[in-house]
Amino acid sequence: MCLCHAPDRRAVLRTLGIAALAPTVAACEPEDYVPNLIPESQILAMSAETWTKIRAGTPLSTDARRQEIVRDIATRVLRAQGRDPARWDVRLFASQQVNAFALPGGRIGVFEGMFRVAENRDQLAAVIGHEVGHVDARHPETRMNAEAIKTLGLRVIQVALGIADVPFAREIAAVLGAGTDFGLLLPFSRKQELQADRYGLFAMTRAGFDPEQAPKLWQRMDAMVPARGPTFLATHPAPAARIEALTALIPEARAAARS
Repeated sequence: MCLCHAPDRRAVLRTLGIAALAPTVAACEPEDYVPNLIPESQILAMSAETWTKIRAGTPLSTDARRQEIVRDIATRVLRAQGRDPARWDVRLFASQQVNAFALPGGRIGVFEGMFRVAENRDQLAAVIGHEVGHVDARHPETRMNAEAIKTLGLRVIQVALGIADVPFAREIAAVLGAGTDFGLLLPFSRKQELQADRYGLFAMTRAGFDPEQAPKLWQRMDAMVPARGPTFLATHPAPAARIEALTALIPEARAAARS
């Protein structure tokens, strides 16, 4: 490595400090504490880019009735949580995927395939509430920062020790440029899923939907695995323990809605 590009002592220590966290973060759940390496402005930009790619690659539904159902449910859930629905872009996509998602910056996407599983508006409210819960709990940001540390760990060590003549800024730029593949649509952890389940249950109950329908939705999702293997279950597993947890939370959700 050329000495004229050698990092100063403080830069090396900072770099090694970040790199040292990589093995620890790799062994932890994504929702455990991780440094905030990616600025919010960058996350919002990546979210907008991801949304644009999804919009470009998947046509919007032409089913006006289902579009209205999705928008009405999202509006009620968001309003019940003190959110301004006018700031959220809610879309129904013409795809038979059994899937739904929410992105930072106020974006909700539901695929028509969800109507094959959700028997009623209440069950669809459980799905939308769950996805909004991930965003409100900042799960995407936490996961992306954890992935950044793991991805950068070995490369940062190389830079700090002078093995590779690559500026650290370039490494960060490479990671931040990964877009959709980097983390916005990767699976959440089990703990984050349970947190989002709780959020969704409380949100749908406050919005006037029947919380009893939340565990019923997941029972239907779970039953579909052998037959169709819905895409939704690839990132949102619905084991018996999850259904039991939701059922146990129903009295508390109802009490919270009345308060």
